[in-house]
Amino acid sequence: MDARLNLFASPTAGKAFKHFMAVGRELKESPLPATTQELVALRVSQINGCAACIDMHTKEAVAAGENPVRLHLVAAWREATVFTEAERAALALAEDGTRLADAGTGVGDEVWERAARHYDEDQLASLVLLVSFMNTANRLNIITRQPGGDYQVGQAH
Repeated sequence: MDARLNLFASPTAGKAFKHFMAVGRELKESPLPATTQELVALRVSQINGCAACIDMHTKEAVAAGENPVRLHLVAAWREATVFTEAERAALALAEDGTRLADAGTGVGDEVWERAARHYDEDQLASLVLLVSFMNTANRLNIITRQPGGDYQVGQAH
């Protein structure tokens, strides 16, 4: 499959996309644990069906030392025993934040309060920004049909 559009080749999109990707780099430096960031990015991308982002975040997580078993179980995290309570809270928030139209209620108070028990305000802000960033990245990639499979670790940095 070939991509419909190279976002970096368009003068307008290229300029905007560079700024957008700078947000992603900034989030990597946030106080939200790197493992949690990769799990959340992967789960959001799975829900949205973004092959390019699933490819990227799976490979980046493995390169950072994440256990492949945990990565395989992200899609079924509720039934898996390999995630911490904090990770479960982040994954629940990521799912609710991604499925806004499906739920019709947004992120519920219970989900928010559970996340707030495990993350401080700066980490919560980072988590919210990450979920929003990944949903936007997924949509950009899906609309332009960016293929998955060829990502090389570190390519997006």
